[in-house]
Amino acid sequence: MHSPYFIGLMSGTSTDGVDGVLAHIGPADAPAAPDDTIRILASASRALPVMLRRELLALNTPGTNELARAARAANRLADCYALVVRALLRQSGLSAQDIRAIGAHGQTVRHAPEAGYTLQLNAPARLAERTRIAVVADFRNRDVAAGGQGAPLVPAFHAARFGWDAGRAVLNLGGIANLTALGNPVRGFDTGPANMLMDAWAQRHLGQPYDHEGRWAAQGSCHDALLEILLAEPWLALPAPKSTGRDLFSLAWLDACLDQLPSATRPDPTDVQATLLRFTVQTIAQAMCREAPDTREVLACGGGALNPVLMQALTQALPGRLASTADYGVPVQSVEALAFAWLAHAHVTGYPACLPAVTGARHASIAGCLYPA
Repeated sequence: MHSPYFIGLMSGTSTDGVDGVLAHIGPADAPAAPDDTIRILASASRALPVMLRRELLALNTPGTNELARAARAANRLADCYALVVRALLRQSGLSAQDIRAIGAHGQTVRHAPEAGYTLQLNAPARLAERTRIAVVADFRNRDVAAGGQGAPLVPAFHAARFGWDAGRAVLNLGGIANLTALGNPVRGFDTGPANMLMDAWAQRHLGQPYDHEGRWAAQGSCHDALLEILLAEPWLALPAPKSTGRDLFSLAWLDACLDQLPSATRPDPTDVQATLLRFTVQTIAQAMCREAPDTREVLACGGGALNPVLMQALTQALPGRLASTADYGVPVQSVEALAFAWLAHAHVTGYPACLPAVTGARHASIAGCLYPA
């Protein structure tokens, strides 16, 4: 009998750390109601070493000797993953032999599906060797080969865990914001930055990895002229399916937007932060109004769900009730790691979790490649 235990690992666009869960997972096909057979048994997180985080961020843009640097960074990331796996095993009391597979996404450093490629730094063979557990990785490329965006990856999981309900949506507030509309068919798409620009701006001006609880943004005021420039980004007007990342929404992009303002009217850093928060809120609200207008309830997750200033602004801007995935039994910081445990399960059971209605691919496909223990 196959083991029902899977591990999911996620280091997202925010590049702040690794989140991991060890889960019991039942049938891979999405049921019509929330599925409590998908249960978290243990969870663990580990901050990325400062030098590794800096290197991963640097590798988002071309640089000297980047192929060798990327390979070394991938190895170091796999070593961090292995430490999280060991913590999960200790916490759960299970052994490596009890786990059927690890789902490990890796760190996205390039994402250009329109050009036919996406690149996640990862060393899944090294992770399998370190843990003696099979690893499923490379989740995006099969869908991209079929003409899809390769993203978002998690809407099929959202439907499996939170149910098919045309009036419900799941909003992931990671580095990038993405929305899953839980109708039939399930649809999902990126809406634009969530925390990514706010984090980068806080790092530049505060020397902090993020704006804790949105307190800095709360001290500022939205700069309407800057917001208008930000909202004029052509990508925002594209219809779903669509996805994005640091390739577009970088500090260089923000600096170029700021440069469009007359020097006498440029906002101070605090007002820029407030404007970036409003930009996140408006792009989410506009995308939901355009793509999922019948939404009655939104379940928020990801690091942004812990930002009370952002959540209050979203409460005022979004239709219906803004809730949390924690209200449905999944902590907001564990949703994506749990999704990759589920995607590993979907892979080994042959369930096609990349959905054409989400990614725009020519057909559904099984996500990932398996690296045996």
